[in-house]
This record gives sequence, structure tokens and C-alpha cells, in this order.
Amino acid sequence: MQRNRHIVLDDIAFRVDRQQLSKRLGVDCGDDLGAELAALVSDAERLGRPRVMYRLAGVDERDESETVIDGVTFASRVLAVNLRPAHQVFPYVLSCGAELQAWSERFADPLAGFWAETIKEFSLGSAMARFLAHVEDVFHVGASSIMNPGSLPDWPLREQAPLFRLLGDVAGAIGVTLSESFVMLPTKSVSGILFPTDSAFASCQLCQREACPNRRAPYDPGLFERRYASQASNA
Repeated sequence: MQRNRHIVLDDIAFRVDRQQLSKRLGVDCGDDLGAELAALVSDAERLGRPRVMYRLAGVDERDESETVIDGVTFASRVLAVNLRPAHQVFPYVLSCGAELQAWSERFADPLAGFWAETIKEFSLGSAMARFLAHVEDVFHVGASSIMNPGSLPDWPLREQAPLFRLLGDVAGAIGVTLSESFVMLPTKSVSGILFPTDSAFASCQLCQREACPNRRAPYDPGLFERRYASQASNA
């Protein structure tokens, strides 16, 4: 497959695990609130169209704090170190879909609105699962990790701008736009770079935020010094 061609996945099956959702929201499936939630889920499943846009890209060059991927420069020490062994990477944007965004905006009741936002996260999870499976099926990547702009001070949210440039017409392909403050719409969207690696990495390992509901790995206080501190700072 040519490196400059993007791939769009827009036929993703969206089904919510009702037991998991009820447990997460603290709702009893057998009471009146449970019935309201079930109706909301059915509506969302009927409307929801999660989407994925990604492409194969080549790592052109890198130094201690910048990486050039298909002519687009990214500023991050951690990204540069993580991509040292990589020759090809997979930039991506995933979204719950414009349909669920519009659906969620119609709820004036705060509780229903909160439920809708949580259901949109399940849609985003469906997009992520399809993305990972498709990359493996098509490219046989094997062991890999992911970095997301905004997940670390070293790679701030403004780095979404070059990521969108690298991908091309994200809005036209899957309906995701980027604001002047680098926030994506639909709100339940995520961007990042997947890269092959034998050294598993999660941004959570470098994040000291304790009360994080999305933490995927424990904080490692010595990891930055061991793996990412520049040679100049250690001299």
C-alpha cells in the first residue's frame, strides 16, 4: 500500500455492552432508570457510526527532540526516543461519529446528557478496537504502542495540528474538525500515532496524575531519567 494513501473505516459495528455500561454508571437494569438507559442505548446503537482514518507513514529523520514523518515535523523528546527503532508508523484519528455528537447535544437533562457522553465513549472504543484489528490484519505490525498529542507536557495538544496535516482532509473523510485551541469535534474523538516497538509504552507511565479514570499503566518515577533524559543533561 502506498504511504500517502489514507484508509477510512466507516462500517464499524456499534453495540454497547449493557451490563458493563450499567455497572459503570451505577444504574440497576431492573428499575425505571435502567429502562430509560436501555432506551437511550438502543437509540444510540441505531444512529451511531463510529469512524476511523489512518495511514501508513514513513519516519524520515529525527534528532533528540524532533521527528519528521513524511515531511511533517513533530516536537517531542519522548516521541523521538520511542520512534528510534521505527521506520514506519500509523497516524490516526478515531471518532464516535457526527451522528452521535448531534444526538448527544439534544439532551437538556444533565443525567441523560452524562449517559449520552458515556455511550459515546463506548462508540469510540468500538472505533479503537476496529482500528487496531485492521492495522494488524493488513500490516502485521505485531507488538506496538501508541502516543497521543496532549497526553504529556512533552507532546502538548497543539501537536494535533501537524498530525492533522499529516493525515490530510480529516474533516472530509470522517467529519472530525480541529478548533483553533486544538480541540476535536465530535468531542469523543482521539488522535495519535501507533508505532511498532518491542518496548511497551504508555503515556501513563510518565504521568503523575493520580485520580485518572483512564489510567492504563502505573506511574514510573524513574522512567524519564532512564529512557528519555537527553545525553546532554546527563553529561
